[in-house]
Parts: sequence; C-alpha cells; structure tokens
Amino acid sequence: MGQARWNPFAAAASALALTMLAVYLWVIRQQQDGAPARWAVAALILGAAAAGLGAIEAFPYRRASLAVAAVLLIVLGLLAILTIGLPILAAGVLCIVAGWRRGRATPL
Repeated sequence: MGQARWNPFAAAASALALTMLAVYLWVIRQQQDGAPARWAVAALILGAAAAGLGAIEAFPYRRASLAVAAVLLIVLGLLAILTIGLPILAAGVLCIVAGWRRGRATPL
C-alpha cells in the first residue's frame, strides 16, 4: 500500500481556520455578555473540515470540498475583515491555491 499524499496548502488552511475559531471564541468569551454567533462558528468549523478533506489527495471530491471551503472562508473573512477576517480570508485563498495545485502532494 502506498503512502497517503496530502496537500500542505489545504492542511494549512484547515489549521488556520481552526486557530481562528479558537481566537474568535476566546475574544468573545473575554467580553462581558458576548455570545458567539452560531453561524460564524458553524462556517469556521465547516470551512476547516472541508479544507481538511481537501488536503487528502485521494479524496474523490477534493476540488469540490476545497471550493466549498474557499467560499465559506472568503465570505466569512470579508464579513469579519475589520476584526479577525484577514487570517480567515488568507485561509480561503490557501484553499484556492490548493485546488489549483495538481500532482505536487507531500507524502504523509
């Protein structure tokens, strides 16, 4: 059985989205009566999961998964551009780069 191959750009996008989820939850918890927006948390979780699946080169719907992740993360990044949006936007761009790259995966 061959080694599993993965895309480092998609993996970085997934890790960045999960990091920004943690930062978002931490910032909201530091505010007195702040409750995290469920839609923002859901978008970050779905974007990170889709990017994570897109990191696996053998995943049959890899490009579709990366497209979903890119759309979710770019839209959320633009909505939050004045606060934590820039890293989220960068994660979306990494998903686009990962989708364009073909055949240059890193062995696990």
